Amino acid sequence: MTGHDELESKEYTVSLPWFGIGRLIPYLKPYVKNIIIMVTFGIVGSGVDILLPLFQRYAINNFIAHETLEGLPWFIILYALVLTAQVFVTIITINNSNCVEFSIGRDLRQASFDHLQTLSFSYFNRNSVGYIHARVMSDTSRIGELVSWGMMDGVWNISYIIGAIIVMMSIDWKLALLVTAVVPFTALVVALVEGKLVKLNRRIREINSRITGGFNEGITGAKTIKTLVVEDKMESEFRAITSKMKKTSVTSARFGAIFSGVTSLASFIALALVLWRGGILTESGLMKLGTLSVFMSYALGMMDPIVWIVETISLLITTQVNIERLTKLLETKSDVVDSPEVIAKYGDTFNPIRENWEPLYGDVDFEDVSFKYPDGDEYVLENFNLHVPRGTNVAIVGETGAGKSTLVNLVCRFFEPTKGVVKIDGRDARERSQLWLHSNIGYVLQTPHLFSGTIRENLIYGNPNATEEEIYAALRRVHADEFVARMEKGLDSEVGEGGDLLSTGEKQLISFARAILADPRILILDEATSSVDTVTEQLIQNAIKEVTRGRTSFVIAHRLSTIRDADVILVVRGGRIVERGTHRELMRARGYYYSLYTQQYEREAVNKVS
Repeated sequence: MTGHDELESKEYTVSLPWFGIGRLIPYLKPYVKNIIIMVTFGIVGSGVDILLPLFQRYAINNFIAHETLEGLPWFIILYALVLTAQVFVTIITINNSNCVEFSIGRDLRQASFDHLQTLSFSYFNRNSVGYIHARVMSDTSRIGELVSWGMMDGVWNISYIIGAIIVMMSIDWKLALLVTAVVPFTALVVALVEGKLVKLNRRIREINSRITGGFNEGITGAKTIKTLVVEDKMESEFRAITSKMKKTSVTSARFGAIFSGVTSLASFIALALVLWRGGILTESGLMKLGTLSVFMSYALGMMDPIVWIVETISLLITTQVNIERLTKLLETKSDVVDSPEVIAKYGDTFNPIRENWEPLYGDVDFEDVSFKYPDGDEYVLENFNLHVPRGTNVAIVGETGAGKSTLVNLVCRFFEPTKGVVKIDGRDARERSQLWLHSNIGYVLQTPHLFSGTIRENLIYGNPNATEEEIYAALRRVHADEFVARMEKGLDSEVGEGGDLLSTGEKQLISFARAILADPRILILDEATSSVDTVTEQLIQNAIKEVTRGRTSFVIAHRLSTIRDADVILVVRGGRIVERGTHRELMRARGYYYSLYTQQYEREAVNKVS
């Protein structure tokens, strides 16, 4: 709940551009027609609002003052037509505003989600789930609201103010100046408060991200929280951050209240001036009562638009923070990118040119590879060399942090080497697309992840075109067919969010079957049997022997007894391969591997006895 997000601290020092909305122009272009209709009808609607006080003026001066009803039917018909037009214009503007709001919000969310799929692992290491979630959901909604309703209301209200001032000037310019004299005063107050609002709203958005992250931790980590009995600590931390949110929001609301109060005061001052000056003119016979009523209507009618302008300035300040943060996400460059030449030949993540994809055979070479994480200072691997012929079963062992997962992440091109080259089939992996490589890799993690949906839906992620026979064949190869058959709906049984309706062992078997169904040329097992029971582990070990045959495979082993049949065992220590060979060769050498193996063997023997 106290984690740091990559962009958060930067946003407190970046000077906020007033015209940040210009960055959204590419997302507005598809809806130019709707925006034009919205703006046009907004102007028409304000024109109708300006006309209504003139009807009132005519009625007072002609019907009431002269105590006659002559011409009243035509007056009623014309007035009804104007009101009908107002209703029609309102419907059109609201409809188009809704369309623009929801469409732009959808497009921004889709663009954000798509862009996140292209970012490398390092981005997700540096930014919390709460931060990313707030960008994709909260920020996009606020931006869509500003662009649609902000623009529509802006055109409507500004047109009304300008039109009302023009009409008042044409009737009595001196009285009109009195009504509009409050505008500079209001603008001055806005300028004084603006800077404080920017800082407060930036802070609110940052705290909101932390609250979202806290919710995520509280929900996804519920089991851990209960087993560690830290509910009170989590409650205390969450209470502290929500209290900070309340305090900051209240402070922001106070400044917003100053805006509204000053604007209301200015409007009532304008009304008082109209009553004072207009009353004198009316009493002296220089102005008709109907004309005075027009000025009174405009003085009161301008109150809402002025309030809107003040509130919208506040909204614009707030939303520019959202725009800045969202565009930073969309402009974030991945640490792993394909070159323009590679994209031109092989396509990108969403537009692959599969006909140009060469087959992958599985030869892997590390040539003088050194690597440190983008946010790290120390090398995890240094001057690393390794040749893995196709079809080789490579086991990687070592202590936590030794660099085991780093090796396979470099093979998968989840990260790029800081120095040196990783070659696939004799060519630099960067010479072909990431999607080409990933499409030929099966990866089974230590902590299996299943998507919400059914077992069938999770399996066909590995091969969308898989037949029923191929699905069951994959389940049989990992001995998962038995527990699937016992489930009430079989393949169509729900797995729950993250697979929570299945046991850890069952989730792992499904993830194995999913990888096998993809028929990868390179198979990576990242401590994939460490979270299953002994019986299930033996079943998986038998399956591994079969599915790794003829494929290049990298097995990161937790239990060393499971990798005795590997073609080669790499012992990694401090980012370097300190030993390599078969199980027998390494045991005869009585080195570091021998020490690890015998210690683990002794612990397992003690556990069996106890």
